[in-house]
Amino acid sequence: MKDLLVSLLTPANIVMALTALNILAFAAFGIDKWKAQTGRWRTSESTLLHLALLGGTPGAYLGRKLFRHKTRKQPFVSHLHMIAFLQVMGIVCWNGWDLAHQFWK
Repeated sequence: MKDLLVSLLTPANIVMALTALNILAFAAFGIDKWKAQTGRWRTSESTLLHLALLGGTPGAYLGRKLFRHKTRKQPFVSHLHMIAFLQVMGIVCWNGWDLAHQFWK
């Protein structure tokens, strides 16, 4: 099982998955904007935030900007900013840990 997981978690597969997730997040913002304008059943804010949390933050931000959707809605905006902040901090910590690990080898 571990070997299967390791074989699936290649850099190419991770980039592909994140690309697909960002396209999905971007599309979700566009579809939700269209639904809002046409009075249809909306995509929940938690779904949009979960897409960002899973790695679709750039797509979510691009969708917000391009479709001018959820730009002033609180606490949604604060939650999205917090997700982005935590992801950046996670990347910084991961890189710092990796750098420290290489230094002490």
